[in-house]
Amino acid sequence: MKIKDILAKTRPVSFEFFPPRSADGIAAVLQTLDELKPYCPNFVSVTYGAGGSTRAFTEEITIQAKRTATVEVMAHLTCVGQTVEEINSVLDRLESEGVENIIALRGDPPRGETE
Repeated sequence: MKIKDILAKTRPVSFEFFPPRSADGIAAVLQTLDELKPYCPNFVSVTYGAGGSTRAFTEEITIQAKRTATVEVMAHLTCVGQTVEEINSVLDRLESEGVENIIALRGDPPRGETE
């Protein structure tokens, strides 16, 4: 379901997850998502890491949540510091996993970059 449709129907409850700094933390994020089920969130969002440092974890958490959770998932996509091809690749992978909701942002440049 698209987030815009959820917003049109109700005042939603949502949670936002920040990806962990290491792959070891992915399971903890997914466990937390499971523990929040009693609060009946309408959707959850997964941010990009600061400076894009955990972009792969954002994608992994989003895909795993989409596969296993009973709640809609929205991925953040920060475009700065990525080529058009890289952005399209992320979008293709998310689409292939059934992720329909993406918030695309310019974002802050990764550390050490100015553009």
